[in-house]
Amino acid sequence: MSNKEALEVERLPVFLHWQETSTFKETYAGAMDTIVVEGQYLKPKGVKSDTILIFMHPTGTMNLLPMPNALAAAGIHCLCCGSRYPHNDTALIMEKVILDLGHYIRYAKEKLGFKRVILAGWSGGGSLSMFYQSQAENPTITHTPAGDPVDVVGANLIPADAVLQLAAHVSRAIILTEWLDASILDETDLSRRDVNLNLYDPQNPHQPPYTDEYVAIYREAQVARSKRIDDFVFTKLAELKAANTPNEEFCFTVHGTMADPRWLDLNVDPNDRKGPNWCFMGEPRTVNMMPAGLARFSSLRAWLSQWSLEHSRANGPKCAADVTVPVLIIENSADDGCTPSHGARLLKAVQHGDKEFHVIKGATHYYIGQPDKMEEAVSIVSDWLKRKSLLEG
Repeated sequence: MSNKEALEVERLPVFLHWQETSTFKETYAGAMDTIVVEGQYLKPKGVKSDTILIFMHPTGTMNLLPMPNALAAAGIHCLCCGSRYPHNDTALIMEKVILDLGHYIRYAKEKLGFKRVILAGWSGGGSLSMFYQSQAENPTITHTPAGDPVDVVGANLIPADAVLQLAAHVSRAIILTEWLDASILDETDLSRRDVNLNLYDPQNPHQPPYTDEYVAIYREAQVARSKRIDDFVFTKLAELKAANTPNEEFCFTVHGTMADPRWLDLNVDPNDRKGPNWCFMGEPRTVNMMPAGLARFSSLRAWLSQWSLEHSRANGPKCAADVTVPVLIIENSADDGCTPSHGARLLKAVQHGDKEFHVIKGATHYYIGQPDKMEEAVSIVSDWLKRKSLLEG
């Protein structure tokens, strides 16, 4: 549907609340054991449908982003869902986010009356949607990675009818690990760095273009740093338990989270992205240490659940291997956040044959200033849903 044919879209507020027992409160204020979430229903005026797309990000709000609004203007009903951790992932537990998503899906089916629900995983919502669907189809989780009870098994999550992966990355834990500054040797003393691993130090003898051998060494060092933080987290949790304060928390800072060789060398995971010396948040050296960087502030439990490469369960490819419903993956060729290897890993992970993969040439991560690219993405989604008999023709 072209811009001239765009439909008027109603923005209807959605407020959900329910009781959920917890040993401690990790969200700010409000009643104990009461969860409240907010979303928006983007309803195309004059269009009836049995299908709705569900957009959700672990911590972001999706209702103002270009993709869901363009889909709604094209006549596709969309529900944009906020988690219990809006705009603050310091204490975020991924297992609890999929419980939030489950309440929205139940609301869409039982209150709004939709027969079919499609998970639309955009950016960080990609691995979230795969995590949700894998647990909705085969629930296994009774505790968080930190050992706290969380009853995913007993939540009776409703499986979606299909999963979209739209400019999606493989997981918060994997993408953070691939962005970690491998030169940091001491989390409490940033002066202790390995010059050979410091991408932003002109004294580093390894400069772009990087050799495959150097990138491999750098990746190993990133994983090693992630595991050192894991060890610190488990040690602190054990200390709290030994002090008979198992429900207390400890928050810490993770410096250096935007030092990926691909931002300085366009030959690493190549696509049409802007650069070198550019990432989706600007100059990577600045982003590496800025307050808004990925995973900058974290609680112990949140680290294990959403950022730990080894312990986070919200792993897109691993979860995708358990998903049995149709999957559509759209990659943007000029994406400077979710580069091509992400889509490729997700596609390979889906074990069944009912999957499709499309690349939108020249499209950036947010489609900002690219109405033609946005229209192409909407057309791909709409056509796929109709061919799969998931949307009225």
